[in-house]
Amino acid sequence: MLFKKIWRTVLMYKTQFISMIIMISLGIGIFLGFNVEWYSIKENVENHFEVTNFADYRIYNEFGFTEDDLIKITENKEVKRASRFLAIDTDVKYKNGKTITLAINENEDISGFIVVDGEKYNKESIDGIWLSKSYAKANNVSVGDKITLIYENVEFKLIVKGLIHAGEYLVNVRDETQLMPDYSTHGYGYISPKMCFDTLGFEYYPQINVLSSLDKSQFKDIVKKVFGKTLIILSKDENVSYAGCKGEIKEGKTMGSILPAIFLFVASLTMVTTMHRLVVKEKSQIGTLKALGFKDRRIVLHYTFYSFMVAIIGAVFGLGLGHIIASFILKPSGAMMVYLDVPDFKLYMPDFCIVLLIVMVLSLTLIGYLSVYKMLKTPAAETLRPYTPKNIKKVFFEDIDFWDKLGFGAKWNIRDSLRHKSRTFMSIVGVIGCAGIVIASLGINDTMDAFLELNYNKAMLYNSKINLVKSVSQDNINNLIEKYNGDSSASIHGQIEDKAISIDIYNLENNYVRFNNIDNRFEELKDNGAYISLRIAKEFDLEVGDSFSITLYGSDKTYMLKINGIIRSLSESVVITSKYAGKLNLPYSIDTIYTETVSNEIFLEDSILNVQSKQALIDTFDRFLEIMNLIITILIIIAIILGIVVLYNLGIMSYTERYKEMATLKVVGFKDKQIAQLLVGQNIGITIIGIVLGIPLGVIILDYLVISLASEYEMTMVLNVATYLICILIIMGMSLFVSFMVARKNKNIDMVEALKGID
Repeated sequence: MLFKKIWRTVLMYKTQFISMIIMISLGIGIFLGFNVEWYSIKENVENHFEVTNFADYRIYNEFGFTEDDLIKITENKEVKRASRFLAIDTDVKYKNGKTITLAINENEDISGFIVVDGEKYNKESIDGIWLSKSYAKANNVSVGDKITLIYENVEFKLIVKGLIHAGEYLVNVRDETQLMPDYSTHGYGYISPKMCFDTLGFEYYPQINVLSSLDKSQFKDIVKKVFGKTLIILSKDENVSYAGCKGEIKEGKTMGSILPAIFLFVASLTMVTTMHRLVVKEKSQIGTLKALGFKDRRIVLHYTFYSFMVAIIGAVFGLGLGHIIASFILKPSGAMMVYLDVPDFKLYMPDFCIVLLIVMVLSLTLIGYLSVYKMLKTPAAETLRPYTPKNIKKVFFEDIDFWDKLGFGAKWNIRDSLRHKSRTFMSIVGVIGCAGIVIASLGINDTMDAFLELNYNKAMLYNSKINLVKSVSQDNINNLIEKYNGDSSASIHGQIEDKAISIDIYNLENNYVRFNNIDNRFEELKDNGAYISLRIAKEFDLEVGDSFSITLYGSDKTYMLKINGIIRSLSESVVITSKYAGKLNLPYSIDTIYTETVSNEIFLEDSILNVQSKQALIDTFDRFLEIMNLIITILIIIAIILGIVVLYNLGIMSYTERYKEMATLKVVGFKDKQIAQLLVGQNIGITIIGIVLGIPLGVIILDYLVISLASEYEMTMVLNVATYLICILIIMGMSLFVSFMVARKNKNIDMVEALKGID
């Protein structure tokens, strides 16, 4: 008997059951999707780093390391493995603007790579290159093709022996200004030490890669003891590839713990209200079952089964939806897989998500249990009476003159909202959640657009950046500056205490490069002080007017600098003018020239390593935005679906609870249109309250996301007026759509049947 009743009840309240399943599926799906995304990145990149034996530390010395130096460092028992390493930027002959970072590694068992096509790596090869598969694919290069690379007038004539993926270049960007890889213009490849020596005619390794479990301070002490001087030491956390992956994982964790949690929260609360109302509507049925002799335990199990069924179905669909969302974000042709150059990618679900699924099913089942348990405490005779809403007491503001000025519809809706507080509360919560998510999602896009405009379009006033070879003479530099009417800069490596930083020295006669401060206004660089990045200022608690000391790698000499300003920067750097560098006696050599000349009008010559256009940087940033736009689109679509389902479900509940009242209104002469206006008016009022409360919530969420997700870019939160308007239009449009869908039902009210019930 009860088994048959299950299906009759499900069909009778199919709208409520479908809406609950949709809400739970969306809540679980979006939560799982974002958490599967970041966890899959973590598992795949960590596996790739492990397989390629990604180095823990990189030691740099501009004078190079000898074989004896390598032996000295490997003699320490805390060093598991070490290898001399060289990476040089080369131009692809006959392919203007295309560059390849050429890596030479003495020991492929550290900082190695995976060959996915072609021959196995041969360190005795005299003509082979093992080339990035992503670069090869973007440039139609195949195994067996010939390629010529140029480095400072030296040509490497190579044959592509294999296609690879390397942990060292898992995030393969040309420099820190390029946020996304552009494989059509830049790639990497490995050649053998023998090939490098035969071509260059000498041996030069400025880098040693090391595997060691020591922390940085301990490792630094060992290096200083071995070499007797301070050298550049970068941990894997300071490597572009490793830091980039960790950044994506951190961003994914943040996204997976904030916005999806809102979906889950709204879905769960809505189910509480819906199950409670459903049981209330079944009050007479429960009384009948009690009167027929059914035990309380059996009745409880019967009604608890409904919530258990909804929880199980919602969890199953949510599990599938979560994997679809993660697969969509991590699709092979997507921006995320362009950013992370891994050979293959599998989806992994974190253990806590499995725990969440179990907890959600148990919690939602408990909701059903508690909903019916309380009702069973009343006598069967009382339970048999139909549900009647509580009589609302007169509220205090009904004595205010303002109340008398309100129309019948406003008074009726206010009283009804206060009479059914839980339904009203849940409707407002649904709108708040939807508005908050829409504002935060669109605000991310506003923030990124403002970042691009400020840091690329307004701060970079040049068209091209000319990167110079290391051996260029000062006369050649001066000739190039004069020829292209350029500004120039140099970068040297140093440290503040134990932190590695870049010291960037600029000569800006034309102001082709500008630096925005913490107020997002451009600083005028003065010749009597330094300008430090915001992250450095926060880490070392530095302010304008303070002084700080730096040391250069390879030297124990200390330089004291005064802080003129704090700037926002993509890298943790200190910016000074060339005149201030002269006063400090800082040694440097110009390595970059900035010019208004477009890149295709700059002809490569002996002094020029390569030319990089500003537009190419902007294009890679647009590709970077694809990741954010994809996530934003998913969040907004699901937020709208969730909002519609929540409001429609609660709207149907409202319609059912007020069925007799609307029938009474029909009897006394109200038209269907007038009753529809009452229903729409209440929803609009609730929606306005939800928007007013949801927008500040969205701003708070956005501010947290900007701080958590984009700290390395030193961004400022931006929200355009258009974003507020779009959010309001989306939520109001959604509310009106649901209101009219529900209002149409009043045409089907049977006045005679509705008024037969007990009052």
